[in-house]
Amino acid sequence: MEHPENDENYKGLTVNAGIEQPASVNPYFRHKKVRRPLSVADYLEGILKGDVTVLSQAVTLIESLKPEHEALAQEVIERCLPHSNHSVRIGISGVPGAGKSTSIDVFGIHVLERYGGKLAVLAIDPSSERSHGSILGDKTRMEKLAVHPDSFIRPTPSAGSLGGVARKTRETIILCEAAGFDKIFVETVGVGQSETMVRSMVDFFLLIQLAGTGDELQGIKRGIMEMADGIVINKADGDNIERANLAASHFRNALHFFPPPESGWTPQVLTYSGFYGLGIAEIWEMIYRYMAFVKDNGYFYHRRHEQSKYRMYEAINECLRNSFYQNPVIEALLSEQEQQVLAGKLTSYAAAKKLLIKYFELVTQQGSR
Repeated sequence: MEHPENDENYKGLTVNAGIEQPASVNPYFRHKKVRRPLSVADYLEGILKGDVTVLSQAVTLIESLKPEHEALAQEVIERCLPHSNHSVRIGISGVPGAGKSTSIDVFGIHVLERYGGKLAVLAIDPSSERSHGSILGDKTRMEKLAVHPDSFIRPTPSAGSLGGVARKTRETIILCEAAGFDKIFVETVGVGQSETMVRSMVDFFLLIQLAGTGDELQGIKRGIMEMADGIVINKADGDNIERANLAASHFRNALHFFPPPESGWTPQVLTYSGFYGLGIAEIWEMIYRYMAFVKDNGYFYHRRHEQSKYRMYEAINECLRNSFYQNPVIEALLSEQEQQVLAGKLTSYAAAKKLLIKYFELVTQQGSR
């Protein structure tokens, strides 16, 4: 290859040395130290100190689907159990768009500033039926609570299994109480079975409604209305105040059609504006009146005991379900029985009964060994 810079005709040509290339590895780079897995004692110490980082890691542990994490998570929960059971647990539900997250932000700031203490918000976020993913965006709508030093917000994806979410949410409540949070909000998906699940783990169930959406006609229907300890009509501001008051009147009339609650408490209907922060103090006064009422007549402790029993039976059902579906023999037979049902050779009930009989035979064989 010719080099013209060496030719006699180019004696005045100067060739620069060029730029020295840096090393391929950044000299300032340091390998990140591998974090040592936390032990049960580490989790317990951090949680009891109120360390939200350790608390978050513990919640992630109990949400893990890995079998090796389950035993560790259960031990952490059992160690935290003696330090729990001292908070006010409030379930908050309502139709999508009713302003649950905005209201929780306002409710939380009000109760922290007026009554002090610490607040944990556990939000059950709906998951996609296709991808099973969730955006977990509740924190973005709780702008003030998200940066408050005495609050902890933890969204949980429903992932198509509300029973599993309910169990994990109950266990998260135990961890939060052990970490010193004396007020727990549990926000539901807003539709379907989640309300019943949340009702079984809280002391007060608050239903958020809107005016002018047709919900007044739904007021005479049973279901979620019977579960509510208090009903609040949101967006009672501006030109909507009259409609909100009318909706509140309809709901109060509808409550007369229901039998008296077991607690002896008559659910109240109030109006408020989460956006403008109007009527928030009255809602909290209602909640604390309810708490004093049910503690005086003993229903508060009765409800907690019933929830503990419900939790035990729910755990039994979940363990049986997992044992059935994780059995390798049953896993192999499931697809075969599916084909039989799809081909019209077996009814769904007959296929299910056949699988269960086989499962109980396997359990009996294992027990006799």
